Amino acid sequence: MTRHVVVIGAGPAGLAAATAAVRAGARVTLIDAADQAGGQYHRMPTDTYEAKRPFRIRESERCDWWPGAAVWSLERRDSGTPRVHVVRGSDADGDQRRRYVLRPDALVLAPGAHDRVLPFPGWELPGVVTAGAAQALAKGERVAVGGRALVAGTGPFLLPVAASLLDVGAHVIEVLEASTTGAVLRGWTHRPWELAGQAGKAAELAAYAARLARGHVPYRTGRAVIEARGDGRIEEAVTARLRADWSVVPGSERTSAVDALCVTHGFTARLELPVAAGCAVLGGFVMVDGDQATSVPGVYAAGEVTGIAGAPAARAEGVVAGWVAGGGSPERLRAIRRRRDEGRAFAVRLATAHPIGRRWTEWLRPDTIVCRCEETDYGTLRQAAHAQATPLREGARAPGLDARAVRLGTRAGLGPCQARICGPALAELLDTNPHHRPVAWPIRLGELANPPEKEQTT
Repeated sequence: MTRHVVVIGAGPAGLAAATAAVRAGARVTLIDAADQAGGQYHRMPTDTYEAKRPFRIRESERCDWWPGAAVWSLERRDSGTPRVHVVRGSDADGDQRRRYVLRPDALVLAPGAHDRVLPFPGWELPGVVTAGAAQALAKGERVAVGGRALVAGTGPFLLPVAASLLDVGAHVIEVLEASTTGAVLRGWTHRPWELAGQAGKAAELAAYAARLARGHVPYRTGRAVIEARGDGRIEEAVTARLRADWSVVPGSERTSAVDALCVTHGFTARLELPVAAGCAVLGGFVMVDGDQATSVPGVYAAGEVTGIAGAPAARAEGVVAGWVAGGGSPERLRAIRRRRDEGRAFAVRLATAHPIGRRWTEWLRPDTIVCRCEETDYGTLRQAAHAQATPLREGARAPGLDARAVRLGTRAGLGPCQARICGPALAELLDTNPHHRPVAWPIRLGELANPPEKEQTT
């Protein structure tokens, strides 16, 4: 009997998994909430711009492509792969949205990751955006988020974001890497022979650096944005020099006039669905074995949900996950496993070169908004923690704190975004899990009341 594999996510990992599963002889349903496949990495301009080489997915008789479809729940079972609950259609479709239930033989989770942004005073001002959002506008809509932009945070992703802004006419005044020069050099130069398999990525970063040089954009390490100011929208960014632990060097503050601030402090894996499926998670990523299998039988994971290592590593993981999920023999994957393992080593190196300093909480003031949806400030969070008899200490977590009571009392992380933005910061401040949500995607009560359109089985 032909195996039915459901792949969630159509970025590099998900596309590779779907292709490999089809080649292994399986029938595949590929699901993504976006209207176009490719994820952030392969994002193309909208059809309005008539791209000369648009990214297109090639469907086959054994692969069903479901764009504009969101998995709102995974239903665990005592035995067998979890059931996949899907709603198809955008919010604008209204009554045209339909609910489905899939019962696959195997499930590949490739939901990707999103920008992590640490809160700082003024980060809720209009004009302060994630670096990923700025790049998405530039690549997908050919729109610059502002005429005078500052790109700041940590990680090599800062370079392509700045290059994308330059390409659509923005003036990027500087790029700020929060990690110190020493930390960056130690991370990237340790055991340099291990980077031999990442030559393509090095060339890509070199090209971005050359683009910044042509645009006369300074790149500075050991410096970060610690405050945004403005009347109704951002007008100024306050930056400061940081120590290795991300504490501010007194007297190093500097103010720059900007109308856009693009910030990212690395990435956060989208763990809502893996957690819903019951997958084991360690250090913010899904745990997988050599076949990309998770702790849940029949469930595999690939891409940035298992570690931030870039598109080539995500594709390699996707091939392994899709091939094994589709019933292919694991012995035929020796070469791709080597590339996958090189990607995992790269992820470790990336985390070492661009760590999050533990004293970033010293940037916060009592009136600093921590949860933008509910406008919960840091002072309110501290008072709620104190009421639980375990004060929230500067620069440290609060072990034993009843984080659920604090969140219910302050509404932190309970707004429309369901902690997707503030979750990592809350997790560090309250030692809580921001990814445990029975409903992973918004769905109307009327849609829940109606029976599914149909139930697909094997």
